[in-house]
Amino acid sequence: MDNELIDKPRSNCGIFGIYRHPQAATMTYYGLNALQHRGQEGTGIVTLDYDTEHNKHHLNVYKGFGLVSEVFKDESLLTEVLKGDIAIGHNRYSTAGSANNRFNIQPFTVNYRNGHLALSHNGNLTNFKSLRTKLQDSGTIFQTTSDSELVLHLIARSRYQDQLDQIEDALNQVEGAYSLVLMTDSALIAARDPHGFRPLALGKLDNSYVVASETCAFDIIGAKYIRDIKPGEILIIDDDSILTGETKSRYIEKNVDKPRYCIFEYVYFSRPDSVIFGENVDKVRRKLGKLLALEHPVGSDDENTPIVISVPDASNTATLGYASESQKTGQNIKFEIGLIRSHYAGRTFIQPYQDSREAKVRTKFNTVKGVIKGRKVVVVDDSIVRGTTAKLLIKLIREAEPKEIHFRITSPPIYNPCYYGMDFPSREELIADRLDGDLEKIKQELGVDTIGYLSLEKMLEAVPHDNGEGYCTACFSGEYPVPIDVETTKEEYEI
Repeated sequence: MDNELIDKPRSNCGIFGIYRHPQAATMTYYGLNALQHRGQEGTGIVTLDYDTEHNKHHLNVYKGFGLVSEVFKDESLLTEVLKGDIAIGHNRYSTAGSANNRFNIQPFTVNYRNGHLALSHNGNLTNFKSLRTKLQDSGTIFQTTSDSELVLHLIARSRYQDQLDQIEDALNQVEGAYSLVLMTDSALIAARDPHGFRPLALGKLDNSYVVASETCAFDIIGAKYIRDIKPGEILIIDDDSILTGETKSRYIEKNVDKPRYCIFEYVYFSRPDSVIFGENVDKVRRKLGKLLALEHPVGSDDENTPIVISVPDASNTATLGYASESQKTGQNIKFEIGLIRSHYAGRTFIQPYQDSREAKVRTKFNTVKGVIKGRKVVVVDDSIVRGTTAKLLIKLIREAEPKEIHFRITSPPIYNPCYYGMDFPSREELIADRLDGDLEKIKQELGVDTIGYLSLEKMLEAVPHDNGEGYCTACFSGEYPVPIDVETTKEEYEI
């Protein structure tokens, strides 16, 4: 998915791990393919192999820039290079750390006094600046500019002798958002921060255990979803787990009243066929669409039945919810496919237009003119960030000669940057902040007849609360659950 094109917050990262499977690297490859939407800049796989000749463990590493299918296009990499029955993988989009630094591509690996360690991280550490400065002052040499590397250094420098104690010690020092999968010489370890910002799930494939950012990675390999890793949990999978069918857990010592799941995972990030935070994403998105229809209906008349169309693919499910609820409340409205998205346009192509952004929009999207012409059109989308691409998309729809265009958004206006693993532009670039939340000005800039955002109250109504779940809504409300390093700007989080 070209996030720059559709002007959405960039996805964070996707992580995957598998323990004791004869085709560990291949299973990881497929899992990362299913998680491709969470990061497209780079990808990597690390496997643990045992060298019988020298009687020691060995890490096999392969990673590079690009999509999973591009980096691992040579099948022999999975069968001949990445040997071993334990593996972890990572899809990267940089939220902290230079995108162009090859050393920032995960998984990260280290060999220290307790053996090998490999790490994949999804999220952002909010106290990384102070921790990095402290470690550098004490002589630590960093190989990357990524906040994730801090965790490995904290483990290696821990005063504890036992490796699990070292990992727990390190995680008690970091703040912010992290879903982690760690590989040691004898275990696969999964951990989530006490607030549970980012999703992380546990599954099983035959007798092997699997962990992944989303359950869609289980589906592609035929694994069964067991449960989510709990907020604050450090889950240990080892050979005893294979024998007994039970994992072991520790918990991070932080006083947190309730989880703060990232609500944007439901709105946009996660795939609709995934279960995250214990709920099916498709179900939540349909409810978002239904509540949007109740809050911002578009009236119909006898002469012109309104049509509702999605901006494919992210808002497809929510659009179905909007259409069904509109019909249920007696509105004469019809769901139609009015925009076609090309799935074969590459990430780079010849740009025949002076405005390259407009060229990208026209290459990715095309209107079904016979559906749109002369109709009252309701366009449902999940969010508006800068508004630049939305403006071009509306222009494209206008060229199909609709009678009216009504823009409906299944989330509130975005006013604030995120420090927990999403990459929004600076506050000044956000259309809602730039235009002071004035809906009339936003409507005029986008070129639509009306605009309606789902309220924060209704968005929170759409997500599960069965077990006392709490949600992070900082990008909408400005309420940050975890403090940020003092005097640290958004830009400094992208060193």
